[in-house]
Amino acid sequence: MVILASACNNNADKKPEIQTTEPSNNIPAPSAVSYTVVNIYPHDTAAFTQGLIYYNNNLYEGTGQKKESTLRLVDLTTGRVEKKVDINPEWFGEGITILNDTIYQLTWQDHVVLVYTLKDMKLVKQFKWTNEGWGITHDNTNLIISDGTDKLYYVRPSDFKLMKVISVSNNLGPVNNLNELEYIDGFIYANQWETDYILKIDPSSGFVKGVLDFSNALKKLANINYEKEAVEEGAVLNGIAWDAAGGRMFVTGKRWPKLLEIRMH
Repeated sequence: MVILASACNNNADKKPEIQTTEPSNNIPAPSAVSYTVVNIYPHDTAAFTQGLIYYNNNLYEGTGQKKESTLRLVDLTTGRVEKKVDINPEWFGEGITILNDTIYQLTWQDHVVLVYTLKDMKLVKQFKWTNEGWGITHDNTNLIISDGTDKLYYVRPSDFKLMKVISVSNNLGPVNNLNELEYIDGFIYANQWETDYILKIDPSSGFVKGVLDFSNALKKLANINYEKEAVEEGAVLNGIAWDAAGGRMFVTGKRWPKLLEIRMH
């Protein structure tokens, strides 16, 4: 089996159609969300980025691939890894989030959720998760998990009890391949795997309200013409972190050489 055939698939060419005509299902077409690039920072090209979190002025990153999956504390300005925890080499690391000074890290098809203390990144607990693990965030009460479908799962952090499920759709129908997640000002932002888009989702309805377009982001924004071979090996957009105090978003990709700091308009 080729590892890159699911949450980390290497096909970055497929893009959803953003329809601007009248909706066929009474759901308005999502609006384009514009943004400005404020800073560009180095990023470790060895990091197969699966999750990204900015918390208390620190940047945390979860990486994937069997025998390579880690949880990291990263210096934002230099890209240097300040602390790293290797996970079971047989597991494939996925999304991460931080709630109540606790770090949660998904695994892809291993059905294991790893729980760490924030202070020392020490593994203290594991939960079983029945679905695939892709992205994870929270709304200050429940964890919110994606599994590569159009579904988002709300889970109680204390015992991983499933609280509710929402289905995500736009004017064309269900929206699949929901991956890396970030909760920002009442909306869920999701990197849609196999595309260059980050979707802004209203959790009350499940409707996609907006789209951030990162097509050819490295070339257009960082003047880097990333090699086609790297993209074919899975070096695609994946990684959203939000600095609530600073009102800024950090965006990167698997094995990308740069991390972008942006401000949404």
